[in-house]
Amino acid sequence: MGFRRFLSLPVAVVLVLIGFVYHTVVFLVIEPWLSLSTAPGLFNALFFTGLGVMAVLCYVIAVLKDPGRIPLSYMPDLEDSGVALHEVKRKGGDLRYCQKCAHYKPPRAHHCRVCKRCVLRMDHHCVWINNCVGHNNYKAFFLFVLYVVAACIHALILLGGQAIQELGADSEMQNTDALPKGMPVSSSLAFSAIVKVVCAVVLVPLLVAVTVLLAWHVYLLLHNKTTIEYHEGVRARWLAEKAGHHYRHPYDLGVVSNIVTLLGPSATFWFIPTATGHMYKP
Repeated sequence: MGFRRFLSLPVAVVLVLIGFVYHTVVFLVIEPWLSLSTAPGLFNALFFTGLGVMAVLCYVIAVLKDPGRIPLSYMPDLEDSGVALHEVKRKGGDLRYCQKCAHYKPPRAHHCRVCKRCVLRMDHHCVWINNCVGHNNYKAFFLFVLYVVAACIHALILLGGQAIQELGADSEMQNTDALPKGMPVSSSLAFSAIVKVVCAVVLVPLLVAVTVLLAWHVYLLLHNKTTIEYHEGVRARWLAEKAGHHYRHPYDLGVVSNIVTLLGPSATFWFIPTATGHMYKP
């Protein structure tokens, strides 16, 4: 069932882009510049490969893993008075009930119009993973963005370093007349240069976009919020201040506890997507 999510153009674009960047960096930058047979070349190739493998692993988990279904046995706890009013009840004061799913909704669950069902701790529906980001796959999604940012930075450093060296070498050759003027450049070198330029042009806006996305989710992580809860909180804060009250996000447990809740109790496994945290169970 989950494998059908790969039958999506945005997902195919992401996978092709990862493969294109990896091939360009390892075989068109590291190999001809540093050589894979040298310590610096091998280290950079292994490090970049590690980032790529982790990014792909996180991506596959985020795509395949069900974001979180509401258990059929779920019933709201009428005696639980510790949950925030705007999270548990509607404006009319009724219990949160999804008419489309014909089921009560636990706190932090929302109905996704694309997936056509309610999702636990729903953050948003992401077209790039063809899946919702929710309770079960949020950590994988977060780590995917983190590893992509790290890989993009590493790739641009390598592309920039090789470009600077080649420009310096070309300038030195022209000054010493080492090459005859008008000497044709081989088609393979020209093609390689074009591919590297295209790779750099793709990486720069990509890095900007994913860095902004990462910064946003770091903020959400530190406050134990979802994107939906952030927008709900803006209105809730306005209403609270209008009534002369102080608003506080009900699930904010403090920075350390928020991190542990989402990434896990041991910092050793924070960057491993298969190690889960202590996220709530409805």
